[in-house]
Amino acid sequence: MKKILLIIPPFTQLNTPYPATAYLKGFFNTKSVTVEQMDLGLELILSIFSKKGMQRLFDYVDSLDFEWDDDSYMLYKNKNQYIDCVEEVISFLQGKNATLSYKINSRKYLPESKRFERAQEMDWQFGQMGQTDLAKFYCTLFIEDIGDFITAHIDPFFSFTKYAERISRAASNFQWIETEIQKSNTFICQIMIEILEERIKEIKPDICGFTVPFPGNLFATLVSAKFIKKNYPHMHTVMGGGYVNTELRSISDERFFNYIDFLLLDDGELPFWALWEYLSGKRAKQDLKRTFLLENQVVQYINNPNEKDIPQRETGIPDYEGLKLDQYISTLDSSSVMQNLWTNGRWNKLTLAHGCYWGKCTFCDINLDYISRYEPLKAHELCDRIEAMVQQTGQKGFHFVDEAAPPALLRDLAIEILRRKIQISWWTNIRFEKSFNADLCKLLSSSGCIAVSGGLEVASDRLLHLMEKGVTVAQVARVAQAFQENGIMVHAYLMYGFPTQTDQETIDAMEVVRQMFEENLIHSAFWHQFAMTAHSPVGKNPSAFKVLDEGPIFEGFADNDRYHKDPNGAEHEKYSKGLSWSLHNYMMKNAFEQPLSYWFDFKIPKTKIPPHYIRNLLQDKEESKEKLNQRLFWMGNMPDLYEIEDEGETIVCLHFYENQDIVELQMGVNLGHWLYSKIEGLILQQFNKIELSDWERDFEKELDLDFNEFKKATVFSFLKERGLLLL
Repeated sequence: MKKILLIIPPFTQLNTPYPATAYLKGFFNTKSVTVEQMDLGLELILSIFSKKGMQRLFDYVDSLDFEWDDDSYMLYKNKNQYIDCVEEVISFLQGKNATLSYKINSRKYLPESKRFERAQEMDWQFGQMGQTDLAKFYCTLFIEDIGDFITAHIDPFFSFTKYAERISRAASNFQWIETEIQKSNTFICQIMIEILEERIKEIKPDICGFTVPFPGNLFATLVSAKFIKKNYPHMHTVMGGGYVNTELRSISDERFFNYIDFLLLDDGELPFWALWEYLSGKRAKQDLKRTFLLENQVVQYINNPNEKDIPQRETGIPDYEGLKLDQYISTLDSSSVMQNLWTNGRWNKLTLAHGCYWGKCTFCDINLDYISRYEPLKAHELCDRIEAMVQQTGQKGFHFVDEAAPPALLRDLAIEILRRKIQISWWTNIRFEKSFNADLCKLLSSSGCIAVSGGLEVASDRLLHLMEKGVTVAQVARVAQAFQENGIMVHAYLMYGFPTQTDQETIDAMEVVRQMFEENLIHSAFWHQFAMTAHSPVGKNPSAFKVLDEGPIFEGFADNDRYHKDPNGAEHEKYSKGLSWSLHNYMMKNAFEQPLSYWFDFKIPKTKIPPHYIRNLLQDKEESKEKLNQRLFWMGNMPDLYEIEDEGETIVCLHFYENQDIVELQMGVNLGHWLYSKIEGLILQQFNKIELSDWERDFEKELDLDFNEFKKATVFSFLKERGLLLL
C-alpha cells in the first residue's frame, strides 16, 4: 500500500493551516488509506525564529560582504537581544505566555528597528483594546523587522505569506523559474530542505503531494521536489491546488516534469484517489482523472470521462491530525478587529457549498470548476462536520471559505447550530443579497456569525451592471446596515480599474466608500486593481469590454494573468496610492472631513456623489413584504402574561424581558391570550417549520379578524422588534 505525505509549502498563513491537505486527508480516511501531513511553511518559520535559528542567521550574515544601511546595522548590533527574545515572542504569539505582555508593553524588553516607527501612530488606538493586543502588535513589529532584515540581506525571495512570488506571476515560460531553481541554495531553502528531509526519513512516504494555492507557493514546492527527485528517486511527487487550477491548465513544457511527476487539476479527491490506485497497481493509466504526466518526453493529459466527481457529502470531514495546531502564530498589525481576522487566531476552515451559486461576475473565473460546479451540503451534514472538527481540534472558530455563502443555506445552518446548541464563532464571504435583511442577520448573529466579507467592488451602478454583479450601491448599503445593526462586522472588497472605468467613476467610488465608512456600514476594506484573467468573461472576450489583450504569449507553462490596455478608461495605476492612503485613514475613523483631492498629488475631478448620498439611501428603505410561506422564528425570551382591570375592562399585559429591560405590551384579552400561546408554541417548537400562513389561518379562525390588518398594526411591529423573525 502506497504511503502518502501531503505538504503545505512555504508560505501561506502563520495563524492557521491552509485547509487543502486536511480536506484530502479527510477524504482518504473514508477510503481507509493512511495519510500524513505537514505544514512545511510553519515548521520553517518556527525553525528560523528560534534561538538556534537566529544564531545561525546572524552567523550566516557574518560570512557575507555587503554595505549596511543604518536600520539593518542597528538591528545587527542588537542581535543578542533578538536571539534572547525570539522564542519568548513566538511563545506569546502562540498564546502560551500571556503575562509577558506587561514586559513587552514597557518598550524596554524588545529591540526595536524600523517597523516600530508605526508604534507611535498606533499606540493610542491599541490603548482602547487592552494589554494583550498591544503586546501582540509590538511582537508583530518585532518579527517583521527580522523579516525585513532577511529580505534585504539574506534572501530577497523571503516574505511571511509568500516566497519568490514575483517569478511565478504571469510565468508563461518555465525557463526563468528553472534557472532560479538550479541556483536555489539560499539560506531559507537550506533550512527548508533540512526540515523536509527529517520528515521524509521519519514517515518514509511513497508519494509526496504538494498543494500550491498561490504563486508564492510554487517556487518552494519545486525546490522541495528537486531535492526529492535527486535523493529519493523512487518517490512520486504530485502537485495540485488553486495556482495549478488557474495557471497550469494548458501546460506543455516537459521540463516541469523533472520535478513533479503528476499534476492534478480541480478538486483533488477523485484525481488523487485514481492516482493512488494507479500507483498501487489497482487501476490502469488511461483511467486517471484530470492528470498531467510526462510520457515518452511528451506532456500528456489523461481524464477518464466515465467517472464523475465525488459528491461533497462523500468527501469526508477535514482532518487536521499531524498538523501542529498549537504552534501556529497569531499576529496583529492593525487596530481594526475585522482586518485582523485573517491573521489573528486559529480558524477551522470549512466549505459550505462547492462553487458559486451566482456564477455570473464577468471578472471571475466562472468557467472553471471551482466556480461553475455548484453543490451545497445540507445543514445537518455541515453541523456534523463542525462538531467533529471541534472535537478533534479543540477550536471553536470557523472560517467558511466559500466563494459566496448562499443565504438560504446560511439560514438553515444557523437554525441547525441553534437547535444543537453548538457554541462557535464564524465568518464567511457573501454577496450583498437582498435576502440578508435584518431578520436573517439577527438569526446569523445568534448562531455565532461575527463577520462577513463581500464585494462592493467598483461602487458604481453602471460598472456593477457591466460586471453582472447582481447588486447595486443602494442594496450593498442596506445589507451592510442589516449586518452592522446585528453586531456583525463587514469587510468590503473594492476594485478599481475595471474596463472603461473613468477618472470620474474612480473618484465617485472613493466618495461612496468614504460615506459608507462614515456611516459605520463597513469596518474594513481593501482596494484591488482589476486584473484580467484568461478564464473570465473579460479575458475570453476582451473586445466586448472594450479592452485590448496584450499577452503574454503562452510559451508552455502558465496561462492565466493577462496584460491589457484600456483605451476608454482612466490611467488606473496613478490612483493606487491615494486610494490606499485614504482607505487606511477611513478604517481608523480619521480624516472624513478631508476633500478627496487631499489624498492625491495631481488634479482630480470633483465628485458627483451628493454629500449625504448613502445616508439618504438608508432612509429611503425598500418596503419589505411579508410572504405567507415565510418561516416564523422567536429569538426572545418567553413573556409573562398578566390580566388587569382598566375602567371595568379586562386588558392583557405581556411583559417582555431583554437583558435588564422589561417592556410591556397591552392588548385585548382574546388577542393577548392568542399571541401568548403562539409565542409559547414558537419557543417549544422553534425548530419545527411554522409558517406565517399557519398564523394567518389560526388568527382568522379563532379571532375572526383580518390578518393583513394585524400585520400592519403596532403589535406586530413590536413583536418583530422583540424577537419575532420572518425567514
